[in-house]
Amino acid sequence: MKTMIYSVFALMLSASVLSACSDDEFNGDPAKDWNGTSTFFAPTDAQGFGTFYKPTVGRVGDPMPFYDQKTGDFKVLYLQEFENNMSHRFHPIWAVSTKDGANYVSLGEILPFGSNDYQQDAALGTGCAYEKDGTYYIYYTGHNGNCKNREVVMRATSPDFKTWTKDELWTLNGPDFGYSGNDFRDPQIFVADDNLYHMVISTYPVHGGDPVFAEFKSSDMKNWEHVGRIRMIWDRMLECPDIFKMGNYWYLVYSESFRASWSRKVKYMVAPTYEELKNCLNDGPKWPADGHEGVLDSRAFYAGKTASNGTDRYIWGWCPFRSGADVHEKNTNVGAGDGNEPNWSGAMVCHKIIQHADGTLTLGAVPAMAAKYNQAASANVITSNGYSNGTLSGNDAYVLFSRLGVCNHISFTVKTSNNWDKFGISFVRGTDSNKYYTMVVNPEWEDGRKVNLEQEGVEGKGFIEAADGYVFARPADNVYNIDIYTDNSVLVLYINDVCAYTQRIYGIQKNCWSINNYGGSISVSDVKVSQQ
Repeated sequence: MKTMIYSVFALMLSASVLSACSDDEFNGDPAKDWNGTSTFFAPTDAQGFGTFYKPTVGRVGDPMPFYDQKTGDFKVLYLQEFENNMSHRFHPIWAVSTKDGANYVSLGEILPFGSNDYQQDAALGTGCAYEKDGTYYIYYTGHNGNCKNREVVMRATSPDFKTWTKDELWTLNGPDFGYSGNDFRDPQIFVADDNLYHMVISTYPVHGGDPVFAEFKSSDMKNWEHVGRIRMIWDRMLECPDIFKMGNYWYLVYSESFRASWSRKVKYMVAPTYEELKNCLNDGPKWPADGHEGVLDSRAFYAGKTASNGTDRYIWGWCPFRSGADVHEKNTNVGAGDGNEPNWSGAMVCHKIIQHADGTLTLGAVPAMAAKYNQAASANVITSNGYSNGTLSGNDAYVLFSRLGVCNHISFTVKTSNNWDKFGISFVRGTDSNKYYTMVVNPEWEDGRKVNLEQEGVEGKGFIEAADGYVFARPADNVYNIDIYTDNSVLVLYINDVCAYTQRIYGIQKNCWSINNYGGSISVSDVKVSQQ
């Protein structure tokens, strides 16, 4: 048994979050008169992030959200990643609480890892939390290569979400049901059409083959019966599954862990019933009718799982950090998109799920973010090329705006002159910058668009592999309503209600930004910047 202690350390984490978006002395950077200047500045991230949550020490991995009916807020558990984990003992489960997905309170450590290198849960892995009849449950992965089974499913219970008891006598072991003892992880619980609790677990058959979900059911959340397996998508491992009903549709949200970088993203399947949802995979894959295989965001948003308060459903994932995060370094903003795997863990990002009439999903801004970023800031034109009376014309046309703060909400509208116009939004751009980073809204074909990340400038390498988004439909009227939220080096871009794009770009804060045009012409209107 462990009693959670709200230590001075945890309070320090919370305090840092409350102050993370302050511009005062720019988080330790030297004071300077910024008005009217436009040369490159090398800022540093605050230790704690306020909107896209990151603890002062360490990083967020694999969020596990649920809505707590007893307290009327979301609890988001996550795997706490430290800079220097022990060789076998790592990833205790920590948590934050939030009522709106934009403001967080740290709850500190919820569930510790095992007390020695040979306990089954010497390392903790992804799971889920649930509340039933006044008892809180955490079902999680116990990971230890020193044990007979490297991974098993374990559980802990609490009457108050503070004092937790690990059930040392209960485990689900993959080989007992014909599954792998090495990969048996990421349990997720939901109530199915039969009004029973169901649990799916990501795994492989014991003798090899393509990955599957092991499915169990229970009437009491304590005793679980194995009821079969659900195929995944060919040889692709689907991690961090989340199954839920929203309106008239059933959904499976998953993170596709696949060797091809273009496919390692958070995706979803949709069907009218739970049985049909399973058949999307068993007889499939039957992709959603959205034109991009159910992809929800860029590769910089991973391990996404959802929770609903009965009115709105939100999804939490993590945006990876980059190694050598120094804006002076060559290609520092390229490392997670150069064809290699991005780093594991980072800052927590939350989106609101938007359900369309045909059952397809997109992601939008959490409403509380606009209310949080409510202090108007300047959006003065510093310099431009090919810009006149709100119109950008020509191949290298741009308009450079004044410096940003630490946390920014940027909004504007772009109208293209034809179906092929291409435009972008650049960050970390100064009048003396030899390279800077641009989210390009690229015409993949006449009626299809995709957000790419490009390193532009005379020293830029151009398109950044595996950092792009997904194809979405060109607006019929060629009008793009853009909203961008930044918190230190993490940003999210929303276009209308059809595109969400998360990215990590170091050096956004206290540098200028621009809107660019690449041939043809675009009109730009209603440019606004607000801060916290």
